[in-house]
Amino acid sequence: MRCPFCGSDDTQVKDSRPAEDNAAIRRRRSCPACGSRFTTFERVQLREITVLKTDGRRVPFDREKLARSIRVALRKRPVDEDKIERIVNGIQRRLETEAESEVTSRQIGEIVMETLKEVDQVAYVRFASVYRNFGEAKDFREFLGKMDNG
Repeated sequence: MRCPFCGSDDTQVKDSRPAEDNAAIRRRRSCPACGSRFTTFERVQLREITVLKTDGRRVPFDREKLARSIRVALRKRPVDEDKIERIVNGIQRRLETEAESEVTSRQIGEIVMETLKEVDQVAYVRFASVYRNFGEAKDFREFLGKMDNG
């Protein structure tokens, strides 16, 4: 593992332990070259997923981008970081097992909305407002009206 501070390839693992409900391994590392310490996480990846964007581009699935968008939706909500990690892990595992090797950004958005609807209604509406590009207050009213009816 390359040191993120000095770029040295010679880093040492000082401690390893399970993380994220045993879905990952957390490793504390140190760099003999510069003396810096840093943490890495190792996760199982069942297969590579390519995301087909709405503009036609194909990009590799980015777990951190998914996690960031879920954290933004859940900001200041009563959901702890462990729960967020479980949500992200569950969505990633679902994509790796259920989907083809190529998945549309729309499919990912729908899975996130479905998941957030069960976890936190406010986060669900927040995510939907960005995902569905709400531009006016009436967009919120229409969406909330559909939530109440279905």
